[in-house]
Amino acid sequence: MIKRSIRRRIVAIAVGLIVLMVATSVLSMVMVGRVGHLLDELTARYIPANAHLTRINILSLEQALALRRMVIAKMQEPPDEMGYKLRKQLYEEKGAEVDSEAQAARKLINAIIDDTSTPSDNAALARVESRIDSLVSETRRHLNQASGQLLSELDARDFAAVRRSLAGTDALRDEFNEKIDAIRTEMVKVGYGATVTIRSEQTQAVLTSGIVTLLAAIVGLIFANLVSGGIIRSVRQLLEGTRAVEAGQLDQSIAVTTGDEIGQLAAAFNRMVVQLRDNQRVRETFGKYIDPRVVEGLIERPNLTAAEGQRRVMTVLFCDLKGFTSLSEGMTPQGLVKVMNRYLSTMSEPIRTNRGIIDKYIGDGIMAYWGPPFVDEADHARFACLAALEMIERIAALRKDIPELLGVRGTPMETCDLRIGVATGEALVGSIGSDVMMSYTVMGDVVNLASRLEGANKEYGTRNLVCERTVAAAGDTVEVREIDRVVVAGHTHSEVIFEILGRKGELTPQQLTSRDRYMEALAAYREQRWDDALRALDAALEAGPGDGASIALLKRVGNLKANPPPQNWDGSWHIEK
Repeated sequence: MIKRSIRRRIVAIAVGLIVLMVATSVLSMVMVGRVGHLLDELTARYIPANAHLTRINILSLEQALALRRMVIAKMQEPPDEMGYKLRKQLYEEKGAEVDSEAQAARKLINAIIDDTSTPSDNAALARVESRIDSLVSETRRHLNQASGQLLSELDARDFAAVRRSLAGTDALRDEFNEKIDAIRTEMVKVGYGATVTIRSEQTQAVLTSGIVTLLAAIVGLIFANLVSGGIIRSVRQLLEGTRAVEAGQLDQSIAVTTGDEIGQLAAAFNRMVVQLRDNQRVRETFGKYIDPRVVEGLIERPNLTAAEGQRRVMTVLFCDLKGFTSLSEGMTPQGLVKVMNRYLSTMSEPIRTNRGIIDKYIGDGIMAYWGPPFVDEADHARFACLAALEMIERIAALRKDIPELLGVRGTPMETCDLRIGVATGEALVGSIGSDVMMSYTVMGDVVNLASRLEGANKEYGTRNLVCERTVAAAGDTVEVREIDRVVVAGHTHSEVIFEILGRKGELTPQQLTSRDRYMEALAAYREQRWDDALRALDAALEAGPGDGASIALLKRVGNLKANPPPQNWDGSWHIEK
């Protein structure tokens, strides 16, 4: 439901526009009514008055014609008395009509003069009315006297006198008609003036209506813009703030300038940003204790917190710092914390860069995993192998950084190295723990295998060992060599293990030669061709001096040559730790 404040603004805009429209309409109606009144006066008074004057002229001519016919009726032999009487009656009727038309014209003219609501030329109308009155009272009187004298002479049959009187009567009638024509002309001028006034009033009405409508539209637009501008500005600020929050800029806030719904929404937005900022701070804080992607996943996908685990194919990595015991014995607690923080930070970055999840730190050890829902099943082995390579590449720089970090020249860190084990297989994934504390982690035989492979590096003098399934899943991303077939503690079947030598296509010719000779030695070893194995291992060490796997296998072949294995030996090596 729209609250009163915004509704008032909307209603105010509508009411303001309606008032302006009504005012414009009323003004237009008034001006149109005025023009209509002027038109009514023109059609009801000016034109009829002019018509009366025209009929006076016509009646005067008809009266003159009747008079001549009366003369003709008397002068013929024998006189036409009946025709004379009829013509005389018509003559008198026309005279009465002339007087009636004159009075009607005067009445209309006086009505125009008396109507103060119209802008008439009253002076000109008064002159016309005075001339009509003079025409009726004087000219008509002289004409009637001359006509009466003519009729008397006609009754006496004094035709000579009749002819003289008829000429005088015609002269008076011509004078009468001329005066009527003059009056009509002046009346037409006055009517034309009234028409001009009407046109002016009509033009003024149109212009005034247009100007008032334009002003009403401008005022309405200004009013609407002022009212809606505040709303639009607030909404635009909210939109910009929302976009900023969407981009991760949680330092935004919106100024609350009104108490309406927009202001309340802005205040709610600010509270939401504060809450998001707090949540972000919680994520960042807990991200230092729990992998941020796990925190984000648990927040955005609540189903991850369900107690029921899921079985999925995962890749697990274990990393341990070789020589940590000797390193920790000669350091103060504060120095050891600095070293461990630098070491763990350096080794954690490749894991996170390659989309891995750091499960936990175990002393100097790191446990990480890759797999759904964080990484697609087709990619997690590849990412784990690349992360292992990057971790190994960083150990040289770490050896240089530690002395500078502690401010000493020589530390046991210079002899430290990495041991990494990577395994791929089915694991139980989910939130695992107690009612008061849980951890999103992985469990299963693959975790045990990765841990055993990390420890098996001691046996082979290698930095990393990975299982066969990891190598198959990684594809042609990395260069590997088969190290051995082993049975780790807790397993009854053998596992083929490999060492990651580098990224695909990046091995040196010496590394390739060393790998080929080692593979020849491993094949001879499994076939119990001890001398061939020894020669191949010597060649491998010549190509890659200090190769730990070659040294370990060389020692084992020497022992087996002196003490041959049982008849049913399959070439597998048992690792108890």
